[in-house]
Amino acid sequence: MPHTFPCPRCGELTTWEGNEYRPFCSDRCKLIDLGAWASGEYKLPTEDAPQVDDPED
Repeated sequence: MPHTFPCPRCGELTTWEGNEYRPFCSDRCKLIDLGAWASGEYKLPTEDAPQVDDPED
């Protein structure tokens, strides 16, 4: 019995072996996830760089 795991996009159970869309369950989930990356939906939390005082002020 192949090991199943949830698709990171929709949560549907899928397999790793024989799945051309892994780790996703389908081409649709793969493309939705790619679109989310391209649109900036996924962001890593960062701290803004400290502001430097402008010497001309």
